[in-house]
Amino acid sequence: MTHDGRLLRGRRSREAILAQAVRLASMEGLDGLSLGRLATALGVSKSGFFTHWRDKEHLQLDAIEWAYRQWTERVVSPALRAPVGVRRLFALHEARLRFYTDRVLPGGCFFLAVQTEFDDRPGVVHERVSQALHDWLALVQRLAAEAITRGELRPDVDPAQLAYEIEALGELVVTHSRLLGDSQTLTHSRRAVLQRLRALCPDPSLLPED
Repeated sequence: MTHDGRLLRGRRSREAILAQAVRLASMEGLDGLSLGRLATALGVSKSGFFTHWRDKEHLQLDAIEWAYRQWTERVVSPALRAPVGVRRLFALHEARLRFYTDRVLPGGCFFLAVQTEFDDRPGVVHERVSQALHDWLALVQRLAAEAITRGELRPDVDPAQLAYEIEALGELVVTHSRLLGDSQTLTHSRRAVLQRLRALCPDPSLLPED
């Protein structure tokens, strides 16, 4: 029981560190992470961190995995409870906007922060960030393709093009809300995607009017 207790405490400590790492990285990027910086933020001893990570790169990779899991739980899983087709595709965009509205992360979006940080820096961190973006776009494309198959989007719709448009409108929320102080950016993003989907949907009544 003592051994199990230590394992549980170790797992909880690791989770707390990664949660803080993702919060900090959403504002400062992964390069801003250091064991000393995290120790100060959490009020714990730096030496204890070496029981979890042997270097900064492994900490960065684990932070990406934690953020990926958080995004899946807060954005992807709720959206997948919506009916298959165009409603699920729109639900995914709405879940993303809700993630930003709820201010889950102080910097808005972990992945947007690290994508711009590592887009031209080869290495294992770049590869993992690239894979996360690929997985996300593949999901949006798959939901669009399902909507086409069900006849809820026009057959001439290009899923990859539509996913690109939806992704661009989602990313703009983060930058515009912070750089321009645009309080309407969430409303504009939701309305733009909704209007685009309604225009492509043979039965627009499947979607909200506004």
